Amino acid sequence: MINIIIIWGLILLFIFQPGTAHDGAEAGAYLFVNALLPYLLPYIILTQWLLKTPSAGKRPKSWKSYLKAYVLGSFGGFPVGAVTVTEMYKNRELSKKESSLLLAACHAPGPMFIIGFVGTELFGNVQSGWKLLAAIHIANLIFFLLTLFLLRAEEGQEERVIQTKTKSSGPLLDAIKDSSSVIILVATTVIFFSSLGNVITTTASSAFTVDIGIAKTIVLSLFEMTSGVQSATDHFYSMSFYPFIIAAIISVNGLSIHMQVYVIAKAANLSLKPYLLSRLWSVIAVPLILFLIYT
Repeated sequence: MINIIIIWGLILLFIFQPGTAHDGAEAGAYLFVNALLPYLLPYIILTQWLLKTPSAGKRPKSWKSYLKAYVLGSFGGFPVGAVTVTEMYKNRELSKKESSLLLAACHAPGPMFIIGFVGTELFGNVQSGWKLLAAIHIANLIFFLLTLFLLRAEEGQEERVIQTKTKSSGPLLDAIKDSSSVIILVATTVIFFSSLGNVITTTASSAFTVDIGIAKTIVLSLFEMTSGVQSATDHFYSMSFYPFIIAAIISVNGLSIHMQVYVIAKAANLSLKPYLLSRLWSVIAVPLILFLIYT
C-alpha cells in the first residue's frame, strides 16, 4: 500500500512539473553520455571478454580469484565490480559466500572517471584526482583485507556453485551482448534518478525555505552520484571543503548505483548485507583518508 502511494505521488509530481522532470532527465542523459559512457563501456566489454574466455589448466587458488576480482572490479568503475563478481560466481571461480563478501570489497569508481572527469574537469587538477583515487582505494583495500581474513577463516566450509553453461556464440560476442545490458541498466537508472532528484529538489525548495544549492546537492547526491558531484561543483567549488564533499558524495554512490548493484547481485541471488556495510565504511573512511593525504 505504501509503495503504491509513493509511486502515485511521484507520478503526480512528474505530471505537474513536466518541465522540471525533462530538465533533470536531460541533465542525466548528458552526464551519462559525456561522463560515464566513454569511460565505462570499453572497460566493461574488455572485462567481460576476459571473464568469458575459457581458461586452461586447474581452477585458480582462492587468493588468485580474490585478487582477480579486486583488480578487475575495483578499477572498472560502477557497477563493474558487481558484474565481475557475479560472472566469476557463474564461472564457478567463487562460492556464494565469497561472492557476497567480494561484492562489497570490489566496488569503486574507475580511475578514468576519477582522474579524467572528477580530477581534470571538476577539480581542474589531475593531482587532486589521483589523491581522491588513492583515498578510495586505501579505504577499499582495508575493507578487502578484512574480507580476505573472513574468507580465510571460512575457507572450505562452502563448495563453489556448479551451474550449467549456456551455449556460447563466442567470448567477444557474449561480452558485447552482456555489456549492452549493463550499459542500458546504467543509463536507465542515471536518467531516471537525475530526473526524480530534480523534481523533488524543486518541490522542496518551493515548499520550504531552504538554500537551493544545498538542497539540490543533497537530494541529487542521494539519488544519482554524477549529478550530485556536478551540483556540488556548481555551488561549492570555491569552498575549502569542496574536495571532501566530492569524496563523500562518491562514497555514498546514490540510489542509482545501488539499484544497479541490486539488480546485478539479485540476479545471482547474492546477499547485499556486506555491500551495505562497506558503503557505511567508505562514507566515513574516504573523506578522512583524503583529508590526511592533503594535510
